[in-house]
Formats: sequence, structure tokens, C-alpha cells
Amino acid sequence: MIIAELKIVPLGVSGTSLSSYVSKAVKEIKNSGVEYQVHATGTVIEAPSVEKVLKVTRKAHKAVLEAGAPRAITTLTFDERTDKEEKMSDRVKKSPSKIVKIHL
Repeated sequence: MIIAELKIVPLGVSGTSLSSYVSKAVKEIKNSGVEYQVHATGTVIEAPSVEKVLKVTRKAHKAVLEAGAPRAITTLTFDERTDKEEKMSDRVKKSPSKIVKIHL
């Protein structure tokens, strides 16, 4: 399983709001059938192969351009484990137990 973080930044658009462009990208991700989580500065996706991640990324990138952005910068980071199967939900569940709480 591949867990990847995708960030698409539309450039050359008027104003500072990017939500209309981001929503087009997220729609493509949703339609691809992969698991995903949108967060404040990007989207994490889970797919069975690197090829699927790249295909979804290409469609999301293209959607931003087709929405009217004259330029887009896309950053993709992916994590592939070969020692065990791990999903996004597994990582989210185990993270709180590993966070050290600091009391002042």
C-alpha cells in the first residue's frame, strides 16, 4: 500500500482564495476511488501502487489547470513499505499513543 501526500498550488490566479481550484482537484481524487484525507495544506491518499498514485496525481493536477489556473505546481511525497501492510487509518490510530505530552 502506498500512502502519499499531494499538494497542488495554482499560480497566476486572481485573488488569494484557492478553494475553487482545490475543490476540482479533490473531486478528481474522490472519483478515482482511492482513500483520501484532505487537510489544511494538502491531501493524503492511499493507493495500491505507485502507478495509481501517479495517475490520480496527474488527474488532480490537470483539473486545476482546466479550472482556469494558468500554472500549477504539484508536489508529491509517497511512502511505500514492503515489510508490512499499513493504511492511513492505522497510522492515525497509533500516533496519539506515541506523542509525548509536555507539562509546564
